[in-house]
Amino acid sequence: MEHSFHPEKLDKSVQRKDQILQALAAMLEHPQRIKITIKALATQSGVSESSIYRCFASKPQMFEALIIFIEKTLFVLINNILNEEHCGKKKIEKLLLLLLGFSQKNRGITRILICDALINENEYLQSRLNKLHNRLEATLKQALRFAISEQKINVNFDVSAQANLFMCFVIGRWYQFVKSEFQDDPLRNWQAQRLVLLPLEFH
Repeated sequence: MEHSFHPEKLDKSVQRKDQILQALAAMLEHPQRIKITIKALATQSGVSESSIYRCFASKPQMFEALIIFIEKTLFVLINNILNEEHCGKKKIEKLLLLLLGFSQKNRGITRILICDALINENEYLQSRLNKLHNRLEATLKQALRFAISEQKINVNFDVSAQANLFMCFVIGRWYQFVKSEFQDDPLRNWQAQRLVLLPLEFH
């Protein structure tokens, strides 16, 4: 049997998946948490229910695809900061601003970042998101170690504790953003809060 490759069909499949995921993210931007059903998603996306199931076997698979999108997008931007910024202090500030700004610009995605959208979904998704949080914290730890190498922080500084504090702060701002129905800007009071968050040795 001859097997032929049709890139136009692949392109349409990818476009349809993107269309579905964009519709899902848009539904998550509703100020109150709403139940996501395939029927509602079909209405939002303009894609039939049967077509949705051809693209994604289940709703958890859609959420996982969004988590993968989040991770890829964030780490492209993170790696740009790590590679292009040569000052340890600025690396850390830019990383924190990135995480808060990403939430500010992607309200629906923030529901996923704090697991609000994953309530009653497959436990694997929670585990998958925990891995992303751990990876982000490890990146902050890496930036702190770089600052130590520049002698911007005392060598006895507890890098793990500080990186964890940064993540607790970021997740807390994400949480407040969602719970305020997207009224409490994640970057509100940043200029004052950065002075508290960053070690005195940074100033």
